[in-house]
Amino acid sequence: MKFTEEHEWLRADGDIVTVGITEHAATALGDVVFVELPEAGTQVAKDDDIVVIESVKAASDIMAPLDGEIVEVNDALADNPGMVNDDPMGEAWFFKIKATDLAQMEEYMDEDAYKEMID
Repeated sequence: MKFTEEHEWLRADGDIVTVGITEHAATALGDVVFVELPEAGTQVAKDDDIVVIESVKAASDIMAPLDGEIVEVNDALADNPGMVNDDPMGEAWFFKIKATDLAQMEEYMDEDAYKEMID
């Protein structure tokens, strides 16, 4: 897994990368009440705002960590946005992206570097 400074996690399976937010981010947000996801088939560029998360504390945007095409979104979050608080690193992933340049993942932190950043 790789981690961004914006508290996203990325897990690659070939050229398909699953993206979500970290437990640290989910805790900081508080109770998540709404998640707006992109549509499958959307072409995105790294750093595009593509997900909106609303919690009882604030609204936050999630940026595309890579260039590519959104190939799947986690529709379960529309009906149960609280999943983000319950299992942010597992079942509450946001989207899967078919990366056009997997080398972009090398820009991000490994788990040890991420833990050091949030401490």
